[in-house]
Amino acid sequence: MQRVAVASRIVHVGFAGTPYRRCAPESAGTERAAVSVAECIHGFDDRMCDICFPRIVAEPAPTVAASATRSTSRSGRSTATRPPKRAPGAPGGLPPKVPPFASRRLYHVTPLGNLESILIDGALRSIASGVTPDLDVAAPLARQLRAHADVGDGRHVDEFVPFSASPDAERWAELRAGAVEPHWSAAARALTSADYAVLVAVGRDLGTDLVVADGDAAAPVTRFTVGDPAKAIASAARADPELTAVEVLAPNAVSLTAVNLIAVANEPARARVRAMFHDVEGAPPRVVVHPPWFLVAD
Repeated sequence: MQRVAVASRIVHVGFAGTPYRRCAPESAGTERAAVSVAECIHGFDDRMCDICFPRIVAEPAPTVAASATRSTSRSGRSTATRPPKRAPGAPGGLPPKVPPFASRRLYHVTPLGNLESILIDGALRSIASGVTPDLDVAAPLARQLRAHADVGDGRHVDEFVPFSASPDAERWAELRAGAVEPHWSAAARALTSADYAVLVAVGRDLGTDLVVADGDAAAPVTRFTVGDPAKAIASAARADPELTAVEVLAPNAVSLTAVNLIAVANEPARARVRAMFHDVEGAPPRVVVHPPWFLVAD
């Protein structure tokens, strides 16, 4: 009786998840189907199969350490990536990533001596609205310059409530260091950083009619952007990644409900602020002790 073997096929999965086939002989016996060395049994084009035609990977040559960043390709060869050239005077590196303006924290610094009247009034108000601070840390000349600085649409800087975009803003750093600059008053020089509070709000709670200054709002070279704070902040971050010079100006008044956090330097200051809330209606902002915001730079 003649015995006939049944052909069998085994299916394997390739590197990219593509099935390929390894075929067994079509008939039994000692003879096996001849396969040309130039033909792939899995159906790939000539020399494209890593199983039928294994690639010979050469040993990479020893390399010495270099300052340029090196990356290794699949073939084992080492390639060097050099930083792209940039025009002289252009800011280096990639544009910094900034959080969405709607969720960005903004900071308003005021002496503790002014905070109680702010809490009772229920709002932060601009100087042009007629508010006279109990303790004015700005020199008269600085007030005059801000009263004459036009933001570009006929309004002046003193018609706005100023916020900084960084807890380490340049002007706040000057106050912490002793307020020796001429735009600060004698009253400011008598205070220490622990005599201030930092009121924190987020961009979405300040409304849409905001103005962004890319530097000191009273300086003649400062540029203003009206009505598009997100774009202005992103643009300013290219030259000032930490946004320490930027001012965000909110028109007229900012309700105390927009302030979600008040930071102070120590526990006695927190107890003092909490005592101020006894005569304030509504839920007060959270009061925290956060010393890093009140440190004097070396």
